[in-house]
Amino acid sequence: MSATLIQQFLPGYPSHLRAQIAQLHAQGQLGNYLQQRYPETHTIQSDKALYDFCNALKQRYLKNAPLLDKVYFDNRLTIEKQTLGLNAAISRVQGGKLKAKKEIRISAFFKTAPLAFLNMIVVHELAHLKEREHDKAFYQLCLHMEPDYMQYEFDCRVYLLWGALQKHQLDAGNSVRATLPGSKP
Repeated sequence: MSATLIQQFLPGYPSHLRAQIAQLHAQGQLGNYLQQRYPETHTIQSDKALYDFCNALKQRYLKNAPLLDKVYFDNRLTIEKQTLGLNAAISRVQGGKLKAKKEIRISAFFKTAPLAFLNMIVVHELAHLKEREHDKAFYQLCLHMEPDYMQYEFDCRVYLLWGALQKHQLDAGNSVRATLPGSKP
């Protein structure tokens, strides 16, 4: 099962990287690896703090991009839905004119993720203000805003994988316990 999850979370990455991650998991060291690389937490817990964080990055790197009207943590964006962030233009009619409001939604998962991963997803969504497609120009813009973007994206995928592996092990442990004689269902 772990090989399937590794392929699901790390598609397109070289097999030697996936093998290293599988080995860390098999040795029970994947969590330690992540904790050592990303020991810092962050205090960005409210939508206002997230808006301020996004707007500061936007002002630093994308001064000519459209203003952000709304930025917030969204509990409906999950890894199961394969969405961790969204950048949308919400169109509304105001006095006979069509107005587009720029909105960024970030998965609430990032409230507890390391700061580097929150920074990575914010940079990703901000880059969509200028570049709509995931093409070379898009990733160049991401790297301009965050030079370690590619490493953070990979490590965030590993972090998500680690969480899925932990959940899978917990679920498997619960199903085994439930079938043991004398155990409570």
